[in-house]
Amino acid sequence: MKHFLEIDDLSREEILEVLELSSAASPPKVLSDSTVGLVFEKPSLRTRNSCESAVFQLGGLPVSMVAGEVGIDQRESAEDVARTLASYHQYIGARVFAHSTLIRMAAAVDSIGADAGIINLLSDRAHPCQALADLATIRSHFGLKDGLKVAFIGDSNNVARSLSIGCLTMGLEVSVASPKRYWFSESERRALKEIGNISFSSDPAEAASGADVVYTDVWTSMGQEVEREERLQDFHGFTVDANLMACAGDDAIVMHCLPAHEGEEISRDVLESPASVVWEQAQNRMHVMRGLFLFMNGVRPRS
Repeated sequence: MKHFLEIDDLSREEILEVLELSSAASPPKVLSDSTVGLVFEKPSLRTRNSCESAVFQLGGLPVSMVAGEVGIDQRESAEDVARTLASYHQYIGARVFAHSTLIRMAAAVDSIGADAGIINLLSDRAHPCQALADLATIRSHFGLKDGLKVAFIGDSNNVARSLSIGCLTMGLEVSVASPKRYWFSESERRALKEIGNISFSSDPAEAASGADVVYTDVWTSMGQEVEREERLQDFHGFTVDANLMACAGDDAIVMHCLPAHEGEEISRDVLESPASVVWEQAQNRMHVMRGLFLFMNGVRPRS
């Protein structure tokens, strides 16, 4: 696999291999004498730190660049940025506003026959590295067993999309609760249903009923700030709080990809509760990045 743009670039078996590699105690230094370019159009805490740490642990040198230093489609085109970075780096990780930017970058790298791979560190459509960390977290608590129920409460956004695809691919049941105007499109809902058992609702309590995992994310993502007040009104009643958690299973865990907005999508008492695994989830971002780099370099788990 050369590029990683969405979680379904990996099969079920390949996801399991990445997760297994993520827990390797002494991984081979597959990035020794190599550099990895990391481009951030959006601010980043977990993504940047997890990627830089993973590259270092594998013997490589991370080179991070923020928006003003690169100026994709402002100072120069996404294609020219990708071709330039491909002449230096083994991989190019990019956290961008538009998913189409990643597609253009991958095509540009391929057009010149460069070996560099493009990795999606977040786009408006997908957050596949987060989904890998989410699966690693669920796996550590329950295993990835068929029928396990994951409830996503909030905006049907990039995180919800990649999480749903990943969970469904692994045989988990998914329930998504969003205000109806924030649902996935009809074609997206149909496509997700073709992968596995997923339901859509405008009732958070219904979605969380009996869930093993209750997951939420911010209601207003970067780039949507002008919609903030409207979204706060639209998502009233969708806060993951003690009342909502009472609908979930007795041993349910709470997940959030962070940053959290206290009192909006999640209450502080739930975020700090024994059921919360958000800090483990954040740490897993580093582990799965290490596993992904190993996998993309041809390393496979020992049988």
